[in-house]
Amino acid sequence: MSVEVKELSKIYGSQHAVDNISFSIKEGEIVGFLGPNGAGKSTTMKVATTYIPPTSGTIEVCGYDVIDKPMEVRKNIGYLPEHNPLYLDMYVHEYIRFIGSLHGIKGRNLVDRVKYMVELCGLTVEQNKKIGALSKGYRQRVGLAQALVHDPKVLILDEPTTGLDPNQIVEIRSLIKSIAKDKTIIFSTHIMQEVQEICDRVIIINKGKIIADKPLNEMQSVTENQSVNIIEFDGPINMELIKAVSGVIEVTSMGGNLYKVTSGKIDVRAEIFKLASDNNWTLLGMKKEEHSLETIFQTLTKKEE
Repeated sequence: MSVEVKELSKIYGSQHAVDNISFSIKEGEIVGFLGPNGAGKSTTMKVATTYIPPTSGTIEVCGYDVIDKPMEVRKNIGYLPEHNPLYLDMYVHEYIRFIGSLHGIKGRNLVDRVKYMVELCGLTVEQNKKIGALSKGYRQRVGLAQALVHDPKVLILDEPTTGLDPNQIVEIRSLIKSIAKDKTIIFSTHIMQEVQEICDRVIIINKGKIIADKPLNEMQSVTENQSVNIIEFDGPINMELIKAVSGVIEVTSMGGNLYKVTSGKIDVRAEIFKLASDNNWTLLGMKKEEHSLETIFQTLTKKEE
């Protein structure tokens, strides 16, 4: 296994930031590590990178324990934290060379490695600029370059596209895809579309506990006992009457005259259509919503509240 997490806990006073979690990640997997803010994602990543020690349990990276062999772990991990720490007064190529030298790369190997990272991360045009003069998108590219310069086997990315504009998000996403061919990647994000496009598997953590761990193509089965319909009327309606329909679990107003109706296995559409007719409500549209990853995420984390 590339990453093995065993009964890991991290406690701050009375707060269990991570509460006895276990999972393993095979070589070459791309795993989306998801959870609400404060769920324990970043804490787990910080333990995995030897940034902070666990309270109990352990993490092994490429067979090395984060407590017993921290230097070996660091050799095998590339890490891009949520808040990308860069030396803004250094030039791009200078900074990548500096990080490479910290990893023990020397001489011609270092020169070649810096050149390769500059090309791989799309920094050729910007390499002679100071990092402080770069846009946030290019700073994220520099962050990826520093995480990759020593050719690690495991790459940990903590919300790498936070704060980027749509074009920058697409660029960073494409870059991550291009480097994913021979790396094990743990990828944390709040953007579900990124997970669907990049990841093979999804782990969801909430309040310090793992609440789902499945291959991406199996996540839909998590909510197979529920159905969601988006319904639009031409004017206000009585939500309580829809809630009273047999099989309806929840009705949520989405603004205007649009409503989200969650039901069990029973198909409630015919009953809602009849209800609308009986009450002279003009029904403009009714669409059954597919179980997107976003819907699954909301359903699972809401259950745990």
